[in-house]
Formats: sequence, structure tokens, C-alpha cells
Amino acid sequence: MKLFKNQWSNIIIIVIVLAMVIPQTRKPIQIFVNKLISFAPSVNDEDDRKKIADYNWVLENVRGKRTEFSEFEGEVVIVNFWATWCPPCIAEMPSFQELYEDYGNKATFLFVSGEQHETVDGYMKRKRFTLPSYKMLTKAPEPMDGRTLPTTYVISKDGSIVVDKVGSADWNSDSFRQTLDKLIAE
Repeated sequence: MKLFKNQWSNIIIIVIVLAMVIPQTRKPIQIFVNKLISFAPSVNDEDDRKKIADYNWVLENVRGKRTEFSEFEGEVVIVNFWATWCPPCIAEMPSFQELYEDYGNKATFLFVSGEQHETVDGYMKRKRFTLPSYKMLTKAPEPMDGRTLPTTYVISKDGSIVVDKVGSADWNSDSFRQTLDKLIAE
């Protein structure tokens, strides 16, 4: 019994390592940890904000309808690059869903994935998310780069990138809602 008293920390570490090695438990643990460490995204200083080079970008929604990014010029746009297999992406989706329910008619939301529409649509239906998802048909405009997942850009009405967040965040936080309210009011 004395042996186990002194070894509890080692046993706990071994259990955690084993849980991370087993694929069925790794993903839920990664999602949980990402939710724990997600905070509101920070806003770029006005002097450091980059502008969208152009609005020439073609997307396709899950129904196969082509969407021109230029349709959203002059609007507040939230672009999220994500994937159904990405634990940090999955971790932030509930906060996006809550934000979308309140701001879906005030700002444009674009959830862009490189996966097949069937995969994304199946995931959205299983999770009961109503987020508008798209697939890129052409390259995203500079300086947006969705190679690291998740990456989210919040674009103001004048085309400035107000937030460029790599990694998961709490998008439904009070501070981000205040930022969004301010951008919409401009």
C-alpha cells in the first residue's frame, strides 16, 4: 500500500499518456483542453491592420451554389477556416454557433473547409449547427491564409482585418461581442 501512495502522480501521468495515445480518447481530450484554454480573441491595433487585397474569391456552399466574396464588400465579415477532424476547430464551434444565432443577420459568417460538402454537412447536422459552410473554388485573397486550422478573420466594412486569430478562441465572449457591435455600428 505504501508503494501506491508514493506513486500516485506517476500513475496519473501514465493514465493521461495512455488516454492521449488511444485515438478514441485523444480527440475528446484535445477538444476539452482547447475549450478550457480558449479566451476571447484580441483585436489588432489600428496601425497594424492589413486590408483585404481584393474581393476576388469564389466559394461554394453545401448545396453547390457559387458565392462571390465580392457580394460581402462593405459588410462585417467573419471568415473561419476549419475542418471536421481538427480538435481546436471543433472546440470553438459551439461559441460560433451561439454568436451566429445572435449576429447572423447583422454580419456575414463564412465557415470555409477544404473537406467534401457531404462530410461538412453531415458534421453540421449531427451537431445541430446552422453555420453557413463553404468550400473554396479559388484562392483566398491576400493577406488571408487558412493553412493553419483554425484561423479566423474578422473584416470590417472598409476591408480591414480587425482580428486574425490562429487557434481556438471563445467567440461568444462579451468582449468580442462588444467588438462586433462596434464594427457593425460603424
